[in-house]
Amino acid sequence: MATAASASTSGPFPFSSSRCRPPDDTLFYAVYPLPLPTGLPPADLHAALRSLHLSLSSHLAPFLAAHLFHRDPFALTVPPASSSSPCALCASPPVPHLHGALCFGDSLADEWLAVSLLFALTRAFPGLAARAWDSDGEFLLIEAAFALPRWLDPDTAPNRVFIFRGELHILPPSLFPDTPSLEAALAAVHDDSVDTRAPDAVQAAIQRRIAGLPEKASENLHTARVIVPAPVAKVLKEEPCLIARAVEGFYDRDIDTMKHAARMERFLRGPGGDGVEMVRTSVRMTRAMYAQLVQQNFQAPRGYPMPRREEGPERWMEAELGMKIACGFEMMYQERRREGEEGKGSTWEVYKKSLEATGCFDGLLPGSKEYKRVMEDAMQYYKSSSLFSRTREILSAPVRRIDEILAMPYSAEEFEGNELPPSDDDSWLYNGEDELAAELRERQKEMEEYEAAKQNRKGQKKNVPGSSSSQPNEFNLGEITESMQEFVRKMSSFEGAEVPANRKDMESVDLDVNQFFKAMESVLGHSKDDAVNEARFDGNSSSSDMDFEEGSDYESDFAKESGEKDVDNAFMESYSDALNKELSMTTIEKSFARVPHPDTSNEGPSNAADTDGEMIPVDVDLNLVESFLNSYSSQQGLPGPASNLLGLMGVKVPSDAKKP
Repeated sequence: MATAASASTSGPFPFSSSRCRPPDDTLFYAVYPLPLPTGLPPADLHAALRSLHLSLSSHLAPFLAAHLFHRDPFALTVPPASSSSPCALCASPPVPHLHGALCFGDSLADEWLAVSLLFALTRAFPGLAARAWDSDGEFLLIEAAFALPRWLDPDTAPNRVFIFRGELHILPPSLFPDTPSLEAALAAVHDDSVDTRAPDAVQAAIQRRIAGLPEKASENLHTARVIVPAPVAKVLKEEPCLIARAVEGFYDRDIDTMKHAARMERFLRGPGGDGVEMVRTSVRMTRAMYAQLVQQNFQAPRGYPMPRREEGPERWMEAELGMKIACGFEMMYQERRREGEEGKGSTWEVYKKSLEATGCFDGLLPGSKEYKRVMEDAMQYYKSSSLFSRTREILSAPVRRIDEILAMPYSAEEFEGNELPPSDDDSWLYNGEDELAAELRERQKEMEEYEAAKQNRKGQKKNVPGSSSSQPNEFNLGEITESMQEFVRKMSSFEGAEVPANRKDMESVDLDVNQFFKAMESVLGHSKDDAVNEARFDGNSSSSDMDFEEGSDYESDFAKESGEKDVDNAFMESYSDALNKELSMTTIEKSFARVPHPDTSNEGPSNAADTDGEMIPVDVDLNLVESFLNSYSSQQGLPGPASNLLGLMGVKVPSDAKKP
């Protein structure tokens, strides 16, 4: 899960860099009315958004009233009026919209349920466009990764992915070569003359993920019978959704919150400090909640009434599950009440981190007098802000609601004699291998289809007339030798070695060699003989003509011209003999291809010395070509030094026909 929503005009695109990272378990979404209402006074615009909010809430009310989410329920809110700054929640540019954030916790099914609701809303209200993202970014594209166009990547996707009329829309680069503004992107999506609908393969990948939703969402719920204190049963009866907060408090417990569970001051004591009765009731929760409760080992607090194991395993399991729920309620209630009084919560932590990022605490030692003074000033400013009051209200909302419920008259009798539904079978918790295997097979099938399509594209590319792969006979091995000779002879500058230009382009250059040497002679004062000697090295001569053999004319001339002493020549000769003798005992001479021997010209190049002990000259050109081709083949189609150097020289090597 990656980056935060961007506050720029590119909108909340996931993969762009940002200073803040959204929570890993939170889905963000925004809904835009189309066409965007522009030119309205702020009061009229706000009224229009509130009217839209009422219509959408009424449409979703029947489902939301009957469904239970793992953490937060799906909800749309009207953002505060702002004419210039991006939205504080979803970082959308200041365009009319509704937004929301859903914390799904460990229940990934809730995230896709929310996505299905966005698809359903845009289908029921054709004038709506929506977008959804999380800390992974555009996770809808991730789901359809094997079917995406090749041009679409994290750099090209901002402001291009929308949900419109129950389908996914992707704005192509032919429409917007650069990243479009959110206003322009929404206008293009709403324009029926512009085709922005995503390919069928992308649509199918998304629809497979949300198939049957939201109607099949009830399959993710689990009902269980529990034995709990009467106050807990009363709260669950009046507010069934608070089970999510209780499970959260139990699952995220720490040493400090467990102290509240050890005392059980709120849910195990009556108004007068007396004990409370235990009752049997039924609780509905998500499968993720049930798993978090069942698979946690937790010892009942001292004084908590638990049945004897002799009463049967079923009653013991109901009491143990109820004990965990009651302790979760206690820990959640006490912790929320403390945080509500302090008004801190997660918003204070975010505010504190922003101060640290701006350097307010630079050079201050935590715990020092100056550090405490700065922290107190920051706390006073935070408490005077509207964020502090909103945070207190949000944190204390469950506490206030629980106090209201428990203030009503109730007794254990109202839970007796009720016909409770049986507990659901929880074999899904232990026998999920088949479901996992089916999911893996589906993913494997997607990968195989993707690879098959990829190979098909490669085959079509090879069969295109005029392609380099279809004309292997045009490749000339001599190009490698000639290009390398030109590379070695080329004079480089202080910037490093320079690869010569394309050989065909070089051949078109008309150079008068005689005039060139005359000009050089007049400038440098060289003799005519020197120029002639330099001209002996013709650029088209084979590199095998440059072999340095013992007693060669070139070596003798070089010794005379350099004025070396005979002693030095004798030393070099003896040194060369010793070196040749040392190398003759190795296999290095057999590793080189050599020029054809006069007696064995019909048999091709020989890798052995002749019988009189003289060394057959090495065919430098052939060895060069073999080394290049072996290096190129070892790259297996990947970038490497051989392909890079040959490419710079304008030499294209065909693929190995022996490999599939």
